[in-house]
Amino acid sequence: MDFPPYLGSMPMHAITEIHGEPGLLERFRLEIRSFDETAQERLTAALDLAAELHRDDRRVREPYLNHLLRVAIRMMHHYQVRDVDVIVAGLLHDTVEDHPAELAGDDATGDDLTPAALATLAARFGPRVARLVAAVTNPRYDPTRDRDEQYREHVAASLDRDPWARVIKVSDFTDNGVGVIHTVGPKVESSARKYRPLVPVYRELVMRPDTPLSAEVKAHILGQLDLAEERFSAILDQPAHHH
Repeated sequence: MDFPPYLGSMPMHAITEIHGEPGLLERFRLEIRSFDETAQERLTAALDLAAELHRDDRRVREPYLNHLLRVAIRMMHHYQVRDVDVIVAGLLHDTVEDHPAELAGDDATGDDLTPAALATLAARFGPRVARLVAAVTNPRYDPTRDRDEQYREHVAASLDRDPWARVIKVSDFTDNGVGVIHTVGPKVESSARKYRPLVPVYRELVMRPDTPLSAEVKAHILGQLDLAEERFSAILDQPAHHH
């Protein structure tokens, strides 16, 4: 497949629309070329595992892998992240939540497979990757309480402790939030409702002095959060249509 020479500077939603998953995979390969060989091998291994576990997963109109590729590319390109563990964890950030049984393997028993799934990641990619993935993995929800509220509490608490986990979560949130405009159907409104209250939470987390991003990158992220907020407002604050 032929990609344009400027693929490396194309906006990600444009790559997604025009070239789909092959384009995002090629862009990922371009981004990791500047890492050393060992790092490239780890990043490729993480991509392969993510692709295998999420092979049948779809996200609205696209393969789920597209989302994971964008999260990783955004961190490398827009956030200037060179920390390989963080990018590996970005690619694998939904594996424990979505595919714990496959990760945990046949020996795992009990009704909560999360610890066994995280142990597999630790064995393959090191304990730090497993800790980062754990920090961005949603807990089991208490069915008697509001789900979105529990989600917000978990986000605030887990990201309070781990500055690098904030970086992964913000890339994930940006993909969901700013990208909400690229989706269709009833999910648009429920996503906007779930995510809107989190914008101020992320704004505060990003601006903390210990969040390991440059001032320039933080400014970029704040702009993206503003954009997400505008889009949520456009979706949720429409005057009611009268038929």
